Amino acid sequence: MKFTAEQIAALINGTVDGDPNALVSDVSKIEEGRPETLTFLSNPKYESYLYNTDASVVIVNKSFTPEKPVKATLIRVDDAYAALAKLLQIYEASQPARTGIEQPCYIDGSAKIGKDVYVGAFAYIGKGAVIGDNAQIYPQAYIGDGVRIGDNTIVYAGVKIYKGCRIGNNCIIHAGAVIGSDGFGFAPVEGGFEKIPQVGVVVLEDNVEIGANTTIDRATMGATTIRKGTKLDNLIQVAHNVEIGSNSVLAAQAGIAGSTKIGSNVMFGGQVGIAGHLKIADGVKLAAQTGVSKSITKEGSVWMGAPAIDLSQFSKAYVIFRKLPELYAKVGELEKKLGGK
Repeated sequence: MKFTAEQIAALINGTVDGDPNALVSDVSKIEEGRPETLTFLSNPKYESYLYNTDASVVIVNKSFTPEKPVKATLIRVDDAYAALAKLLQIYEASQPARTGIEQPCYIDGSAKIGKDVYVGAFAYIGKGAVIGDNAQIYPQAYIGDGVRIGDNTIVYAGVKIYKGCRIGNNCIIHAGAVIGSDGFGFAPVEGGFEKIPQVGVVVLEDNVEIGANTTIDRATMGATTIRKGTKLDNLIQVAHNVEIGSNSVLAAQAGIAGSTKIGSNVMFGGQVGIAGHLKIADGVKLAAQTGVSKSITKEGSVWMGAPAIDLSQFSKAYVIFRKLPELYAKVGELEKKLGGK
């Protein structure tokens, strides 16, 4: 199916700069642009590709001013990246959703399956489980006893959701994720460790997305909770009784130790590590590989390093750190001079 630049602009509230009848039938990266494809420019690092791309239509920010002539038609919007996201969502929604129950699979007789649900081959749905309308359970997924899954939620292949966990509406859980495995709880005893039964659950509120091979442990008691709108990347470990606030984003390989409470609207880079029983305030940003060993109470603050320090302090310390070899040499010279006396 083909669309004109004018039609696309109407979908994303943009204005056309160039040929409104330029046709698009596919998408491409700006550095690999092909005729009759749509691409976008939001990061200035990629601006040089704009002047040579063969893409027919490029979405740009309204504030963008080209430094050279551009042969492609431009669609100007408030936020090029957000506009692209909206277009791709429209495209995704236009694809026919899977429905029906494939065989072989196992669905316990006491489970409740909503309308227009898809259950893939070799999936398992346990006793008393509830699957909401339009949910999609892909092949080889395991849905344990008493699990509740909301409307329009997608559970991809190989996901394991242990007993009693609750998944909200419009969630996405990617392949290989494990929801509700036992928290890492052991009591030291003479000669070893005694396992502490983990009798709580995991709760994912609405519009949560969980990346591939991420693990969220069930609570010792109560619930490990991921609040609405939060997005977790691949390969993240969330320990027992952790709470992550709404509309937060955590990048791959982050690790959150037990009973830590994280606020809303936080942003964590890759490989961030947080010790247990801490509190992280709303809006906090942690750079990649930051290690947090004490609570962060200042909302909206930015931290780096291990152990973590405030960004302004880190920047000052880094300037000194870079000069350490030079300072060391000067100290050596001073020692020689003083020793000579």
